[in-house]
Amino acid sequence: MKQLAWHETLELHELIASQANQLMALKKNLGAITDPKLKKLYEKAINQMEKNLRELLSFIPLAPQPREDDDRDSQTGFQAGSLLGMSKGLIRSYAGAIMETATPQLRMVMKNHLNNAIDLHWDVFQFMYEKGYYPAYQLDALLKNDVDNAGKALNM
Repeated sequence: MKQLAWHETLELHELIASQANQLMALKKNLGAITDPKLKKLYEKAINQMEKNLRELLSFIPLAPQPREDDDRDSQTGFQAGSLLGMSKGLIRSYAGAIMETATPQLRMVMKNHLNNAIDLHWDVFQFMYEKGYYPAYQLDALLKNDVDNAGKALNM
């Protein structure tokens, strides 16, 4: 295997970006968990996500063109990325739920919620794109961001 295909590289990007943000959130919340069983579940999730990221990161060298580092406010980027991930999750959840809905009134409410989630996703994406947190048209920059964020999450 010499190089990843573009389409699989983009899927790799999505998985690394979302799990790095989720891992940071889990680690930030771990200290506040008081229930021992829930704490163990958080620790299990953290360990699984750390393993996932390490394995996924090993494929980055097979992706097209690494890029030089740049300086940006990582906290704002993390917060915006978390919001973007949340909106993607809402879109997926509502899209699936609408297919199971038989009641017209509930379907209409869900459809409105889905459209709102789509609009939120667009607004957050635009914010991130304008600030340089989501360089959507530069695969090398996307992957560099993924590697940086995953490294931060793993080192927390």
